[in-house]
Amino acid sequence: MSPSRNAQSDSGSRNPSLTDEIDYQGNAYNIVREGLADIINLRPVDPIKSGSAKQSVFYNPIQQFNRDLSVLAIRVFAEDLTIIRRNRHERTLRKLARDGKKGTKRKRKCEPGAQDTVDLNGNKKSKGAGASQSLEQSDAPQLVDSTEQSSSQNGAPHDASVDDSPAGDTGATTSEITNLHRQSKDPPVEENVPIPSQEAPETAQANHRDEIPPDITLPFRILDALSATGLRALRYVKEIPHVTSVTANDLASAATMSIRLNAEYNGVTNKIQPTTGDAKALMYHTIAHSKDLFHVIDLDPYGTAVPFLDAAVQAVPDGGLLCVTCTDAGIFASVGFLEKTFSQYGGVSWKGTQSHEAGLRLILNAVATSAARYGLAIEPLLSLNVDFYARLFVRIRRSPADVKFLASKTMVVYNCDHGCGSFSTQYMALSREREAKNGGKYHTHSLAQGPSATPFCEHCGFKTHLAGPMWGGPLHNPHFITKILDILPSLDSKVYGTIPRIEGMLTLALNETLFQDSEKLVPQESATSDSIVPLDPTLRDPHPFFINPSILARTLHCSVPSDAALRGALIGLGYRTTRSHTEAGSIRTDAPWNVIWEIMREWIRQKHPIKEGALTKGMAGWEIMRRERSRRRLLDTKQRLRDLLGATEDAEILCTRVETLFHNRSSTTAGADGGEKTDVEGTVDDGVQEIKVVFDEKLGKEAAGKKLVRYQMNPRPDWGPMSKANGE
Repeated sequence: MSPSRNAQSDSGSRNPSLTDEIDYQGNAYNIVREGLADIINLRPVDPIKSGSAKQSVFYNPIQQFNRDLSVLAIRVFAEDLTIIRRNRHERTLRKLARDGKKGTKRKRKCEPGAQDTVDLNGNKKSKGAGASQSLEQSDAPQLVDSTEQSSSQNGAPHDASVDDSPAGDTGATTSEITNLHRQSKDPPVEENVPIPSQEAPETAQANHRDEIPPDITLPFRILDALSATGLRALRYVKEIPHVTSVTANDLASAATMSIRLNAEYNGVTNKIQPTTGDAKALMYHTIAHSKDLFHVIDLDPYGTAVPFLDAAVQAVPDGGLLCVTCTDAGIFASVGFLEKTFSQYGGVSWKGTQSHEAGLRLILNAVATSAARYGLAIEPLLSLNVDFYARLFVRIRRSPADVKFLASKTMVVYNCDHGCGSFSTQYMALSREREAKNGGKYHTHSLAQGPSATPFCEHCGFKTHLAGPMWGGPLHNPHFITKILDILPSLDSKVYGTIPRIEGMLTLALNETLFQDSEKLVPQESATSDSIVPLDPTLRDPHPFFINPSILARTLHCSVPSDAALRGALIGLGYRTTRSHTEAGSIRTDAPWNVIWEIMREWIRQKHPIKEGALTKGMAGWEIMRRERSRRRLLDTKQRLRDLLGATEDAEILCTRVETLFHNRSSTTAGADGGEKTDVEGTVDDGVQEIKVVFDEKLGKEAAGKKLVRYQMNPRPDWGPMSKANGE
């Protein structure tokens, strides 16, 4: 059989299958077909049938959804980055042609005792007490690509505060290279662009015409840091047109041999570079000794990805993509080992159905804090809880200014996990926008006032517990999700077998962004139709987490309201609702908890009264039902009477006060301006007493449309992360 599989027909199913056997180079192999790639395994171990049997090289067919989604996400990101790089190059050339400046590169003065060395790219470097710097640039025209540049060599390659340009240099420093999408009309002159001479106008005209030909492929490098069989690397090379090279690394030599064998079998040895070693060491070596950083780094370990984050955030250029998988859901989405959770992710999760979303936010907080040390800001493009793992796509941007908002987007949560299940959030800092004297805008940062909640739940009286600190910003970028959804109809379902699930889950994720401030979703200066527009760095998630009707009903010992009935009641009161991708049957809403509990009390009163004795004193539901509107007014009146009886012994004064109390109680009405009621003390009522709850299932029912696979059932017995490979 020929070692190349490029010409293989895609007719028939391409779903993972281990039933096929082939002879290759005199050996018998099992073959797995996924996407456009084939992987062969010498050991005849079927992980689907063998259950917990050890594999020499790890492969889990259940994660095909992960790999399909990763291919599409990186493809969309690569297309966006290519557009940015071409547009930047053309704008810079037009500026240079217009200005007509003469470009002469000045060499950095060598320090005493410094020696000239030559790096792997043939550039002279000064080796002395300071960090090594490139002294000579090629005179040949080069493509403008700020994502190829790194700002420093001493452990902080992205520190924008370091000025790498010599005095008087006409090139732009790295601190002047800002966000990829926030370009001014006249961008700064890049260092690697030859500047046309004033004495040679024909040169300026030539450079003006020197646009990047569409048939030229710009460099696009991916690191598959923990590659195992190399299946991800193979699929990235064969299914993403913009990829020029993939470094497939693994610590086990058996895995590297498998990668090399599979690259040869698929005929892509020219684009896949297998390496054996520690992934952290590889990334740190790239940071220190190479200017060719990876545009995309994919971390898909067996367990947590936290040990690799510090190196990974530095090994991607400004605007690069970091793909993170964590399979230790028992740690990041549980309180069973909270000491382990805190030591790895810097925070603790909570006990409840929202634990998986809390886990996503803990992972994002770990990425954000790792990046912030080097002046790097993160922007989550897509954050998903899938099956038994979390999958995140995070854009890394060099922006010390945006890093300043991290504290105001980091929150702790007060969770009534042993009571009614309500929660409230508290951010670590406050950020306020101010207007400068010249009309510009700037932000001030200050301490947050706390705590935002009492030690006991205001709804049921139970003790609350603390969760976090965790990421309080948005989980997704709607523009990124929309671009992935747009390409799904053009895909071959035989190549991407999980398209229905991808569409369903991304639709849910897109709906989760409905509560975000629409004015901050698309900054005006960067709004374009052909790019993944970055979100405002100050944007918080205004309504994180969700409610679960079954949990609400369990607290009150009543029947569970239908999804349509509860949604209809919320929508009828003017609140918005959607679903959460992390939990089936969940409802995300912007309604406050006092309104939610009032709706549930009305559900019991109007539809399904609870049995007598179902709630007893000391239960969370008993305390919530005590706050029913009619009962609450009666209790308030009784309490005021007690206060009056203990306030004076004069019978005449007491009689007058009691008459006044009952008169005010009977005559209290809505204000003339339509405002809320006020009690006899003049305090504003919480407004709950005035709402009219209608369980309109027709209003709450979702509009008929395409049926989506939102929440997939377990695909097979013994389904899960599988056993770790033995590396033999």
